[in-house]
Amino acid sequence: MNQIKDLEKIKVGISIGDPNGVGVEIILKVFEIKKFFQFFIPIVFCPKRIVVNQKRHFNLKTQLNFIDKINESVIDKLNIKKMMDYDGALCFGEPSKISGEIALNSFLEGTKALKKGAIDLLVTGPLDKSTIQRENYKFLGHTGYLNQEFLGEAMMLMVSDEVKIALVSEHIPISEVSSQLSKELLFKRINQLVETLRLDFGIINQKIAILGINPHAGDNGFIGGEEENIIRPVIEEFILEGVNVCGPFSADGFFGSQQHLKYDAVLAMYHDQGIIPFKTLSFGKGINFTAGLDKIRTSPDHGTAYDIAGKGIVKTGSFEKSLFLGRGIFFTRKHGIKI
Repeated sequence: MNQIKDLEKIKVGISIGDPNGVGVEIILKVFEIKKFFQFFIPIVFCPKRIVVNQKRHFNLKTQLNFIDKINESVIDKLNIKKMMDYDGALCFGEPSKISGEIALNSFLEGTKALKKGAIDLLVTGPLDKSTIQRENYKFLGHTGYLNQEFLGEAMMLMVSDEVKIALVSEHIPISEVSSQLSKELLFKRINQLVETLRLDFGIINQKIAILGINPHAGDNGFIGGEEENIIRPVIEEFILEGVNVCGPFSADGFFGSQQHLKYDAVLAMYHDQGIIPFKTLSFGKGINFTAGLDKIRTSPDHGTAYDIAGKGIVKTGSFEKSLFLGRGIFFTRKHGIKI
């Protein structure tokens, strides 16, 4: 069964991210390699001029198929779903209003196709949050908009071969982290994490670690009261329900002693508490998965990389892993199997 599914092609939509960054280069490099067409029918949402110019700039031999409709896609070329072209120059390494507009439109087109079921999953290229803000788009990145468009409730889950880290709070100021933490929010996040491990990764008897919010996990209440008043009581309720949840752990010692290797997933209280150790352990090999929604979206763990854009030296590993993680989740949801 698994062997058959390994050879089944699925339609993956790809948004390019900021064209002045490394997104288009990565896409072209990956699909210059023929083996990826055994697994995917790729559809990239991109103006024709951009992909043609960058293919020439990087001297790549990626075979392209320009289409007006997704059902015109072919199975052995990089399908480019044409978008409205742009006026004005683009320059590698320089964020601009034009590059932000293109990145946003590519993402919106990909989201629309995912919502209609025209593609099986969406992989998003890295964009610059500062260049995509518009009157009709006030989200800090991809996740908030996806949460609005799809069923369920989004949760950021960072995934690598070594560790899975989910976040209680995501893109909020550090000054607001403690005030937003509540028993209700923590209950919700743990339940979401239990469900995504079961539904998307096929892990039934999960073992989940919960980090504290304060240094040394509060030192029994001497350094803040959140652990004793909020986190520990929630953990105890889950234990009574038979869920294998442990903690709260002090974040520094937890990763330093490699305790993360003993758990199926880790729940961090805020963005940097989870993302810094994740990228330290897995940078270039990690994936950002938007868990909790009825549709599948993954993304590389890096940003636009303006500093190396246009130089032809970008590594494609995180993007490749984003493709295959999305594919694996698709089949786990569809057939209840891991591939």
